[in-house]
Amino acid sequence: MMKCPNCSSKDIGKIGVNQYYCWNCFIELSVGKDRLYTHQVEEDGTLSSLDDLFTEEELRLEM
Repeated sequence: MMKCPNCSSKDIGKIGVNQYYCWNCFIELSVGKDRLYTHQVEEDGTLSSLDDLFTEEELRLEM
């Protein structure tokens, strides 16, 4: 089970192919090559990367 690297919530919903949304802290998560990519959804619908807020270890997927 995936958990949010930001808030540790497991309340994650799938919104597309390899794309997820945390319903607790409202960030979007993408999966690629055993790694999470985190984004904030802006008011105009664009995405801003939040990856610089986390270490590589925090963004690594554990399968």
